[in-house]
Amino acid sequence: MTAASLPGVRRFLDHLQVERGLAPNTIEAYRRDLLKLTGFAAGRPLATLQRADLERFLVELHRQGLSFRSIQRVTAAIRGAFGFWTGEGEIGTNPAADLTPARALPSLPRYLSLEEVERLLEVSEPSPCGLRNRAMLELLYATGLRVSELVGLRTAQLNRARDQVPGFVTVTGKGGKSRIVPYSRTAEERLGVWLEQGRPSFLGDEDAANPWLFVTARRGPMTRVRFWQIVRKAGEAAGITRPLSPHVLRHSFATHLLERGADLRSLQQMLGHASVSTTQIYTHVSEERLRRVVDAFHPRARRTAR
Repeated sequence: MTAASLPGVRRFLDHLQVERGLAPNTIEAYRRDLLKLTGFAAGRPLATLQRADLERFLVELHRQGLSFRSIQRVTAAIRGAFGFWTGEGEIGTNPAADLTPARALPSLPRYLSLEEVERLLEVSEPSPCGLRNRAMLELLYATGLRVSELVGLRTAQLNRARDQVPGFVTVTGKGGKSRIVPYSRTAEERLGVWLEQGRPSFLGDEDAANPWLFVTARRGPMTRVRFWQIVRKAGEAAGITRPLSPHVLRHSFATHLLERGADLRSLQQMLGHASVSTTQIYTHVSEERLRRVVDAFHPRARRTAR
């Protein structure tokens, strides 16, 4: 039996077509959504379902992997149908009057393990391009810059390490806000090799006059698209099979710092987030990782209560 063959559902769909004048595609979407609920009801008349039944149905859709937007559409169909049946006197109290789907948690950012980062940053190519690419990857992981901030760096924004003072870059992020982000000794070494050996081979006598820190063979700045390609190629060379992008390295920087005790406010400043609530997503990453560790290794994690 299809959802449309049920008398109550058929009347509701006819109402949508005749009285509300909805488009055929919209009515078909409502029919498919109510068919899902019909399957969940397993033979029970839809008009007899209670609020708890409807909430369990929405949870089941989450478990099936349905997107939040799709679940919102299903919820709208349920509210419409039950509202119609209430108005027609088929049910006394509308259990879907204020039914809303639980908002899905934001997707957790993908990040690399420390071992994967080590492999990635050890990928090398004995050429000026290879020296540049290695320096860019190292600086990205050392600072967590946005890809647009990294490829747009000028030499004037780079403050090299000296004496006991670490190196840092000054960047202008979203909203025109400037921030200072320090980088590691290893990044300093890679930058030094690039500036002393790689960059001059591209620029020759024009080395001092060119403002861009990471130049291409055409003497212009690196582009976002080209750097995405560089990151993916380096990932393949490092044996990383998961999708890899500059964003993944930025997320790895933040996650690894937080796991080692960095506070959220400092991390917020380095990442250039306008609000610390944005930075808090990385606490969910750490919590998720801890849950996986407990599930995998705790002797009673997989036992069921008797």
